[in-house]
Amino acid sequence: MPIAIVGIIVLILVLAVMLVIAGIRTPRSSNPISDRLAEYSTREEAMTLEEIELSLRFYERIILPIINKVGELASRFTPQATLQSARKRIEMAGNPMQMDPAFFLSLRFVLAAVFGGGVFLVYLVSGRSWLTGLGLSALFLGIGFMFPDLWLTGRVKSRQKAVFRALPDALDLLTICVEAGLGFDAAMAQVNLKWEDELALEFGRVLQEIRLGKIRREALRDMGDRVGVSELSSFIAAVIQSEQLGVSMAKVLRIQSDQMRVRRRQMAEEEAHRAPIKMIFPIGLLIFPSILMVLLGPAALLLFRSPMGALFR
Repeated sequence: MPIAIVGIIVLILVLAVMLVIAGIRTPRSSNPISDRLAEYSTREEAMTLEEIELSLRFYERIILPIINKVGELASRFTPQATLQSARKRIEMAGNPMQMDPAFFLSLRFVLAAVFGGGVFLVYLVSGRSWLTGLGLSALFLGIGFMFPDLWLTGRVKSRQKAVFRALPDALDLLTICVEAGLGFDAAMAQVNLKWEDELALEFGRVLQEIRLGKIRREALRDMGDRVGVSELSSFIAAVIQSEQLGVSMAKVLRIQSDQMRVRRRQMAEEEAHRAPIKMIFPIGLLIFPSILMVLLGPAALLLFRSPMGALFR
């Protein structure tokens, strides 16, 4: 195997390990302000600015400021519509890693430089002509540039699927709470208290926005825009309409809960009908060749050893 290919494989494995480690060590639900206040309250002596800087991790002290600087430079030359679209997609993905649009745009350029530059460096170190590595370096540069976008798209889809699956159960709990005499805000608080999924977190954010002074219908509409699930948007529209028209909230929630369960069952049946079509490709590419080798292999060996085998030699 050529040295260049071995170097590229090693580079890909190293980058994959680095991304996995970064994903594992990324704090899921940390609040830096609360952490700083807790650390300050537990210390007897005040920390100097240098001690605070040195207490941070290498990623927070070196890598993150560099990426932010690249993001600020990239945001100056990026159209405002692109920044708004990136901000909306990040919100739909649940704001992973607490990133902003500038950080996301800079991450695309940084990964493109790392992937493309790493492959080009491997070609230079291997002693082969750098002209032969330009095409492969350009390919990996494009992969590095598109990788954050593909990762964010996957996060958005997985989050929307999780919200859709949790919606019927959440509506059942809302219906029970409202029929028991609680208000709609108190019912949302119960959903946020009982579960820790994406939908429950969104209900908790809605309650926080209401406490800060936002109107409930505006907070619910913002939640529908953040999630991007059509079933949730229709539920929010029904709740807002029932509030404006004075219809019984319990009755609306009961109807919406039944509709969501029917919709989830229909989606499950649709996925079950798609399963045989999805199985065609792995069966045709992986299972059938193995079966043919097992069944026809001994017969082929016997055929080559027979007098007729001389025709194929």
